[in-house]
Amino acid sequence: MQIKNNYDIYWEKKVTNLQNGNEEYETGNGVFNGEIGKITKINEKEKTLQIKFDDEKECWYEYSELDQIEHSYSITIHKAQGSEFDVVIMVIPPTAPMLLTRNLLYTGITRAKKMLIIISNSQIIEYMIQNIDSKKRNTGLKYKLEQIK
Repeated sequence: MQIKNNYDIYWEKKVTNLQNGNEEYETGNGVFNGEIGKITKINEKEKTLQIKFDDEKECWYEYSELDQIEHSYSITIHKAQGSEFDVVIMVIPPTAPMLLTRNLLYTGITRAKKMLIIISNSQIIEYMIQNIDSKKRNTGLKYKLEQIK
């Protein structure tokens, strides 16, 4: 998973030309926070690796750029926001009650397209369903918007 925006990284993607059926390459720049892919090649000699992202674009990373990616076999619900997966295994351990909210449960459940497996106990799930307490956030956004003229 890309964990920070990189507007400069070059990518290529194979596409089929609908006019003639030939395979061509689309190119561009930019891989963004939350994009998920698989490492497809590692070049030890040049100290680079290639990642093919879920949207089929392929990028080469130098070893010095690997702080931009992390393993994503297991990610938080927060990091999964905006994404969908065929299968989601959601583990909900006993934790601080303020974290066990209905909104978090809903967000986790709605990441699954085909199958959802929840690993927890029924008391925790019931607590989350009943916990509609959403904390008020004091961001100052209203004030900042009022200052724009």
